[in-house]
Amino acid sequence: MSAALPALPFARPSLDETTIAGVADVLRSGWITSGPWVRTFEERLSALCGGRPVRAVSSATAAIEIALQLCGIGPGDEVIGSAQSFFAVSNMIEKAGATPVFVDCDLVTRNIDVVGVERAVTARTKAIVPTHWPGSATDMDALLALAARHRLRVIEDAALSFGSRFGGRFGGSFGDVTTFSFHPNKNLTTIEGGAIVVNGEDEAKRVETLRFHGIERLPDGTRDVAFPGGKFNLPDVNARIGAGQLDRLDALLGRRRALAERYFERWRPGTGCLLPPRPSPGDGATWNMFCVLLPLERLTLSRAAFREAMQREGIGTGVSYEALHLTTLGRRHGGREGQFPNAERIARETVTLPLFSDMADGDVERVCETAARILAAHRR
Repeated sequence: MSAALPALPFARPSLDETTIAGVADVLRSGWITSGPWVRTFEERLSALCGGRPVRAVSSATAAIEIALQLCGIGPGDEVIGSAQSFFAVSNMIEKAGATPVFVDCDLVTRNIDVVGVERAVTARTKAIVPTHWPGSATDMDALLALAARHRLRVIEDAALSFGSRFGGRFGGSFGDVTTFSFHPNKNLTTIEGGAIVVNGEDEAKRVETLRFHGIERLPDGTRDVAFPGGKFNLPDVNARIGAGQLDRLDALLGRRRALAERYFERWRPGTGCLLPPRPSPGDGATWNMFCVLLPLERLTLSRAAFREAMQREGIGTGVSYEALHLTTLGRRHGGREGQFPNAERIARETVTLPLFSDMADGDVERVCETAARILAAHRR
């Protein structure tokens, strides 16, 4: 590691002093669990989503679990999703008692293959869970039309794309059910947290019940439980951070877009790496991460060795994501090598490079130059 340069993580949240002071005010108020700040945060999210009801929860994983419950997914059902996504999607399908059915993705955009979805539909299929990737958009018009033909629910996993606009519309403002993530490495953070966007107040009320033990209040003031809900409510402390992030949302997203564009400008073309799709000027996509595929067949080092070499230079990297059908859970449903070649190649070759709002332009140059030097030194 170069002694003159500070460590550069691949992700870090951006928290301003006003938000930090606001959290202190919440702590002093004595009301730190779900309360007025959660309602404020939900109302502001709803305004972004075209007035659709939004309910905040403790994580995006919780949002997916609740969305599956809201859609009535259970034992005997099948839910179609991409083999290239985070573990939470398939985990929650399994937890609901349903069967995850995987399809491949596009190699460059990484978005779900809509044609593959059509082929995977059976009489047991109840829902589709597409994962939206940074820098591009899933073809939701085609996917929603497919879902309508087969009478399926669509649960949009928008954990990586909060703030994106598709055709001028904010992601989550159209379609069926949408889930967001507010993890510290996302476009907006509440430390931990997530949200679910639904179609009307009846569904919103159902979410409120599902996120808090399944409790329903009876007219006489007592309570009842008809479904074993979890405890997935978001505390006011977290919601206050989210509200502070919304105050700066345009600046945070704009900075991420600028950094992504700088990666496209500065990345050495001779490295042989496959980059994500470069959006056109004015495109509404957001950048939660910047992933490249390494040309491992033309290198004398493995991905792990490349990441170790970057770490020695003080640059952190990640892996996004492993192929879901090749996990132990996925193999129980018939997952095997060669089944989804694009998802598998991404899983083998992908490296997530540093990208967060507080990065400097020079940090991008440092990443690009260091990666190019390592790759050149290990070319076959």
